[in-house]
Amino acid sequence: MRFIATGLLVAMAAVYFAARHYEPVYPAAGFVRAFAEAAMVGGLADWFAVTALFRHPLGLPIPHTAIIPRNKDRIATALANFLRDNFLVPGVVARRMRRVDVAGAAGKWLAQPPESSGRLRRGASRMAASLLESLDQEQLGGMIKSAVASRLRQTDVAPLIGQALGAAIAEGRHLPLMDGMLRWLAKVIDQNEGLIRKMVHERAGAIMRWTGLDETLANAIIDGLYKLVADVAEDPGHPLRAKVEEGLEKLAFDLQFDIPTRIKVEEFKADLLDNPALARWIEGMWEQGRAALLRIARDPDAALAGKLGDALRQLGDTLQNDPRLARMINRFVRRAAVGTAADYGDGIVRLVSDTVRGWDARTITGRLENAVGQDLQYIRINGTLVGGLVGLVIHTLHTVL
Repeated sequence: MRFIATGLLVAMAAVYFAARHYEPVYPAAGFVRAFAEAAMVGGLADWFAVTALFRHPLGLPIPHTAIIPRNKDRIATALANFLRDNFLVPGVVARRMRRVDVAGAAGKWLAQPPESSGRLRRGASRMAASLLESLDQEQLGGMIKSAVASRLRQTDVAPLIGQALGAAIAEGRHLPLMDGMLRWLAKVIDQNEGLIRKMVHERAGAIMRWTGLDETLANAIIDGLYKLVADVAEDPGHPLRAKVEEGLEKLAFDLQFDIPTRIKVEEFKADLLDNPALARWIEGMWEQGRAALLRIARDPDAALAGKLGDALRQLGDTLQNDPRLARMINRFVRRAAVGTAADYGDGIVRLVSDTVRGWDARTITGRLENAVGQDLQYIRINGTLVGGLVGLVIHTLHTVL
């Protein structure tokens, strides 16, 4: 575009000299000369004005030229103040974020991802995979393990277990667990009949062993255990089942309100967290999670076509159809944005200001000129044409009058 603007100015100069040459022979050429002459003046004036913004015209140190390089620091301060006053003030951010429906936009994208998002998704996936692979896995795994262990140490788990157990009992969700325990007891008895018979035989007297009564006693004990387990399993109102439920209810209460019980649970938790086996289990869970993330990152289309994709699409539908959840997410995003502006706004302003101040004159001139250069060249073209029209009008009036 700069070539066109300069070429138009050169063309007007050529037209001017040609029209001046033929004007004595062809009086009408005076109108062309007037147009070209005024166009040259307008084009030169706008060229000077545009050039003076960024540099000295023709390299001459004319006063009030090279305006942007000379005022680089003032521009940096003004730009930083503009960002701070119009974008990074918590009140301004809050007002702008109230009009932004982040949950709705995210829900629509998740429910029906646009076709054009595939390339973006694959690019983001490659970047995520590269990031996961570049991290120090031993150090990161240790950080994950330490973070999980630290969080568990800070959490008082006894009341949480007590509340969960109490809720399960109130809703009857403990019954399948009791039935499973009874089936387990039946298997234990079946697998340890020989041990029971041996215990009875060793504790029986010589007379009982001589008469074979020890075997009869062992059979009676085993049959009684089988019958007890079967009766408890078949009868929902069995007294032993009631005793077990009573014990579970007491345990749920003690976990929440009995200090000695809570202390014992905390001691058990501390011993468990100090066990190297648990540390290895947490580390193994992290490695499995990292491997799953890498599989998703390396093949996002396949991952999103499976259960993960179904879950994300369902999440998108929920975000669009659940106003309460959408309000909660929008409120969270708004608070996060406001908090970011409050905590980091001044830092962002200083970063912008210091960055612009650190640019040399050539850098800031080149970047600003590239940003608005095409429009500036249109100014030169318009100045050439408007100047020519004004000159033509003046010449016409002068001729008529």
